[in-house]
Amino acid sequence: MGNAVRTTCAYCGVGCGISAAPTGPRAVTIKGDEAHPANAGRLCSKGTHLGETVGLTGRLLHPMIGNRRASWDKALDLVARRFAETIERYGPDSVAFYVSGQLLTEDYYVANKLMKGFIGSANIDTNSRLCMSSAVAGHNRAFGEDIVPATYADLDEADLVILVGSNTAWCHPIVYQRIQAARAARGTKLVVIDPRRTETCEGADLHLPVRPGTDVALMNGLLAWMDAKGLTDAAYLADHVAAPDDFWGHIRAGHDLWTTAKTCDLPPASLQQFFELFAATPRTVTLFSQGINQSIRGTDQVNAILNLHLATGRIGKPGAAPFSITGQPNAMGGREVGGLASTLAAHMDFAPENVARVGRFWAAPAMATKPGLKAVDLFRAIGEGRVKALWVMATNPAVSLPDAGRVRDALAACPFVVMSDVITDTDTGAHAHVRLPAAAWGEKDGTVTNSDRTISRQRPFMAPPGEAKPDWWIVTQVARRMGWQGAFAYDRPADIWREHARLTAYQNDGKRLLDLRSHATIGNNAYDAMEPFRWGGAHPFADGGFSTPDRKARLVTVRQMDVQAPLRDWPMTLNTGRYRDQWHTMTRTGLSPKLARHREEPLVEIHPADAQALGIADGDLARISTPQGDSIFRAALNEGQRRGDIFTPIHWTDQISSGGRTGLLPRPLTDPHSGQPGFKSTPAAVQKVATEWKGFLIRRGDDPVGLPCLWATRVTVPGGALYEIAGNGDPARLEAALPKGDRVEAIDPARGTRRLAIIRDGKLSAALFVTRSGLLPSRDWLIAQLAADDVGPAVLAARGPGRQTDKGATICVCFDIGLNQIVAAIRSQQLIDVPAIGKAIGAGTNCGSCRPALANILIQTSQETLHAAE
Repeated sequence: MGNAVRTTCAYCGVGCGISAAPTGPRAVTIKGDEAHPANAGRLCSKGTHLGETVGLTGRLLHPMIGNRRASWDKALDLVARRFAETIERYGPDSVAFYVSGQLLTEDYYVANKLMKGFIGSANIDTNSRLCMSSAVAGHNRAFGEDIVPATYADLDEADLVILVGSNTAWCHPIVYQRIQAARAARGTKLVVIDPRRTETCEGADLHLPVRPGTDVALMNGLLAWMDAKGLTDAAYLADHVAAPDDFWGHIRAGHDLWTTAKTCDLPPASLQQFFELFAATPRTVTLFSQGINQSIRGTDQVNAILNLHLATGRIGKPGAAPFSITGQPNAMGGREVGGLASTLAAHMDFAPENVARVGRFWAAPAMATKPGLKAVDLFRAIGEGRVKALWVMATNPAVSLPDAGRVRDALAACPFVVMSDVITDTDTGAHAHVRLPAAAWGEKDGTVTNSDRTISRQRPFMAPPGEAKPDWWIVTQVARRMGWQGAFAYDRPADIWREHARLTAYQNDGKRLLDLRSHATIGNNAYDAMEPFRWGGAHPFADGGFSTPDRKARLVTVRQMDVQAPLRDWPMTLNTGRYRDQWHTMTRTGLSPKLARHREEPLVEIHPADAQALGIADGDLARISTPQGDSIFRAALNEGQRRGDIFTPIHWTDQISSGGRTGLLPRPLTDPHSGQPGFKSTPAAVQKVATEWKGFLIRRGDDPVGLPCLWATRVTVPGGALYEIAGNGDPARLEAALPKGDRVEAIDPARGTRRLAIIRDGKLSAALFVTRSGLLPSRDWLIAQLAADDVGPAVLAARGPGRQTDKGATICVCFDIGLNQIVAAIRSQQLIDVPAIGKAIGAGTNCGSCRPALANILIQTSQETLHAAE
């Protein structure tokens, strides 16, 4: 690909390199960048299908004031004037920015500079608060600086990898494939600590299904066991680590193996197996993610892990480190430039000397002197009227924040809301007074930092459509209109990058490891050609020195809080998280027909025994209720769930579903140190929802339609959309959503079945299938008819001539291979392992995201074959 552009993936914190070759005005061929250190050419399913998401469907193309198109000058003048007037009348803390890990580092930098140095408030927080701020707080407490002391290469060199609270196979597939490669090459052991048995657990040496919220007890118990066996690193502790007076007394009291097993609800034998495996393998990487961070005790859980590694000397060495892996593509870049309300730029806090230092560097007229409002508190302040002007950049808090119903109420009451985004209609944008069109991935120019501190270039390979502009440009234009022309006189992202690099070095004197002084004078051409590089080196603490006044790390005394017993009215515990092929609120992945087919609807996963007690069958609708609200999900029975626990995905919004709104449900409770919400353990209740009929609608085109029924979920398919529907009353009301055209229908009163198709100029415009008691046909053949040129009344049969095979639920998205096809190949060809499946039908040979599912299907098919033989 001679015209390929090297850029970076738009999704998770792995930070994979991409080679993007434009093939048309809004078309691109995507491949992995083989020269990038994060992925060496590999891509997961989401990255592989980025080319399906660069069209203009749903794009915000022009500035909007209310519902009217406006010029950039008029919109920017209005934003600057309203913010200035609010500050003048109510003070700088009456305004706020809520930003995103989707921003580039240069975008983040100018937004942080404007708010903290010129407006004079620290009320700028980021949606990264929701995914990794507990890791930040834990790192700062232990190391004196927010440093991830690991790289992906440590996974290649470890003898033991421990995954804690991380469904790595789904959420960070390239990292998971790297772990699996190390296991195959050198026998690396894998332990997964997670209340759920996820696909990450397939093939693991040990899965510990801990009671939710008992990670502190588990890590303290392991450290106590190591201490009792004399297996801590006394020399390292003496030379490089400081401990509070009560630390070892607390660890040695009440953390024996049996007590720990009881607290964590684990078999003592499994716990001892884990402890002995840890003791026998000094090269250990403990990789942790949202299951640790998203807790009201998340910072303590982080420090429990860090304590373990510090006390056993498993840090600063190849293959030995605690490793926080971030969720968003530039969560780390935001941390570096002060995107959190609790930090200043360049890894500085609000100590007076740091406030003065940053103020001098910026020549700031109104430097913020104290931390601002963190995300949950920020939206509470908006609802209470204390914050009167809000600018939301590249995120959707009306969906993603906990207790999202109250967040919507706050947005609706806020006197002035600005949204800069790529999408016209979002749940947050519905409350915006001004909407500003931002450049999207593929159009943006700047840098991002991934989970192992590697900085990569984000390069544009297509022009912004309409009047869309980069986020850094939008922010600087507002800053200039507020009177700070000289301080925001940037012409290009390279100008901002150089200033950021200079600030990391300014009066640093080795106190902070984040030091980019070698880039402080980089030229524009060198910036454009910048290769990925990692700041801080491969092992930042290899010399035993930390970013504390005495250069010693800190052990932090952390205590296990009592785990809440089931409540009478809320007897279940709700856990939330991601699906493999979707991202955040689906404004990008929701555009991809292939990604949409893996999990088409928002499911509540529930243990079969719990479902039976509630009278819920697989595929029923179920209402999940919490004290904050309720929403309806499709029930999926899953023996991998712990009894009493349920799981729902975070992705669905009002734009694509009448239910599945997970953000409504969690409590707005936060960790006292980090301010991160606890999404993982909300008291909840589950109730079956009865419906009189079910069905589906297939419709040509991408214009969304409203459907008058209890349940409707929109799924992107080639050429149009599929709506899964269910409800009560007369389903004939649905016909109002059908387009005009020739109508053919078939009715079976006995089964309460109605099949209706709209054909126009020989093409299928829509097909509506509803039944009260019968079965519904497979959707795949009908979806394919949206591309057919000569469709007739036979379309109501929902299948073509001859015998049709239902491929089943999509497992391999890359090659559109379904469950039934995989099972048939296993049985007919007697396939015995995942590579054999790949060789036979291709499944699992591209991104590898489906390989754990393939392994599980192999086991299940073998068991079914064995039972049939008996």
